[in-house]
Amino acid sequence: MIIDCHGHYTTAPAALQKFRDEQIAGLKAGIDVPLIAAGAISDDQIRDSLENAQLKLQRARGTDLTIFSPRASAMAHHIGSESTSRRWTQACNDLIYRVCGLYPDNFIGVCQLPQSPGVPPVNSAAELERCVNELGFVGCNLNPDPSGGHWTSPPLTDRHWYPLYEKMVDLDVPAMVHVSSSCNANFHATGAHYINADTTAFMQFLSGDLFKDFPTLRFIIPHGGGAVPYHWGRYRGLAQDMKKPLLGDYVLKNVYFDTCVYHLPGVELLLKVIPADNIIFGSEMVGAVRGIDPETGNYFDDTKRYLDALPLSQSDRYKIFEGNARRVFPRLNSKLPHERPGAKTAQS
Repeated sequence: MIIDCHGHYTTAPAALQKFRDEQIAGLKAGIDVPLIAAGAISDDQIRDSLENAQLKLQRARGTDLTIFSPRASAMAHHIGSESTSRRWTQACNDLIYRVCGLYPDNFIGVCQLPQSPGVPPVNSAAELERCVNELGFVGCNLNPDPSGGHWTSPPLTDRHWYPLYEKMVDLDVPAMVHVSSSCNANFHATGAHYINADTTAFMQFLSGDLFKDFPTLRFIIPHGGGAVPYHWGRYRGLAQDMKKPLLGDYVLKNVYFDTCVYHLPGVELLLKVIPADNIIFGSEMVGAVRGIDPETGNYFDDTKRYLDALPLSQSDRYKIFEGNARRVFPRLNSKLPHERPGAKTAQS
C-alpha cells in the first residue's frame, strides 16, 4: 500500500468559500455569521470536485490512500475571533468527513484546529476530540503561528501548548506542523512562510526539552523539513554547542519529515541526510505547485516518481510508503488491512 501523508482539499466546492466570504463580510459589518449559514453541498458536488483532481492523480500516479485535511492556506487563523475560527474549522472538518465517507478507500481525515491569535491552544482540544472520536480522523494540523506571519505565539516547546499536547497523547494522534496563509508582506505564503515555519519548528524542538515531558508525542514537519536537511550539519553543531543529545537520540525519536520536495536532487538529499525511519511519503497534491516541470515533462508534485528513481531497499521503500505512516498515525491500523512489507511498494 502507498500512503500519502499530506493532502489538502484544495478543490472543495465553491459553497465552502462562499461561507468563508460571508464570514469575512460579516466581520466588517460587526456580524458573527453562524455555522448554519454555510450553504448546502451535495454528494455529487463533492465527487465532481475530486474525480478530476485528487482521485484522477491518485490513479495516474499509483498511490492508494491520502491522509486528507482542509486546505492549509485557507485555515487563516488570523481572521476574525475565536468563534469565527471555530465555525470555519467545523465547516471544513465536516466536509473532510463527508469526503472520507464517500471514498473510504482513498481518503482518511486529519483535522484543522480552531486556533486563533492570543487564544490558549487547549481551546482547540474539543474539536480535536470530536474529529478523532466522532469523525474517525487520525491526526491534526497544528499551526505554530496563528497570527499569519507575525509569530506572536510562544515556541512550540513552551508550556503554553502543553494542555493541547496532553490531549494529543491521550488520543494517540500526531500533528503535522503546518502554518497557513501569510498576512505579512515579507513572507510569500507557500514559498517563504511555509518553509520558514518548517525550519523554525525543527529548531524549536532541537533547543527545547519538550520530548522529555512528552516522550510519545509525534510531529510531522512537512515540505521535506524546510531548510533542515540542507543545513543538517549546522543543526548537529548547534545541538552539540547547546550540550544536547545527538539528534538521532533525541529529536528524531519524535519528529518526522514528509517528501513534499519538488525535484529529484532535493529528495535525494533528504534520503541521504534523514534516516528512512523518519521519512513519510507525501506529495501535497493538489497543492502549492500544480504545474509541469519543463525540464522533466512531469508534474512537480509527483513525488512518488522521485522516490521510484532512487535505489532504495525494499525495507526502506516499505517504511517510506507505508510502514512509517502506520507507526506515526497508529489509528490508521484499525482502518486499513494488514499488508506485508514490500507488496506494492517494491514496485517502481
